[in-house]
Amino acid sequence: MSIKNTMKLQIEAKSQNESFARSTVAGFFVQINPTLEQVEDLKTAVSEAVTNCIVHAYQGKQQGQIDITCNLHDTHIEVIICDYGKGIPDIKQAMRPFYTTGTEGERSGMGFTVMQAFCDKVDVASQQGKTIITLIKNI
Repeated sequence: MSIKNTMKLQIEAKSQNESFARSTVAGFFVQINPTLEQVEDLKTAVSEAVTNCIVHAYQGKQQGQIDITCNLHDTHIEVIICDYGKGIPDIKQAMRPFYTTGTEGERSGMGFTVMQAFCDKVDVASQQGKTIITLIKNI
């Protein structure tokens, strides 16, 4: 399936950039006429993915970069979110509901579960120094 349009965004891994990232992706998504519910679902998933990068990949370090690429197709958007942090040692475990590497009470461990609930497909690839989360949202 061919790409109708593409967009790339690079942000620092800072919590104040999370809302900018989700709003930018949502603004790009509207080109293929999704419903308001579909836009809100995608915004929620992107917010979770970016927050995971900030909190877990860089663990509060002063520096870190998040790259977001969006590819629009006729019937869906593909959002690729990439960080260059510590990686996820066990993806299967990390995607289990309530699993977190954060301190108890600080994180709910529901980030990947939320992404899966609000997107049609979620893929994760990770190694030390690079994690790629791919979100697919159909219209």
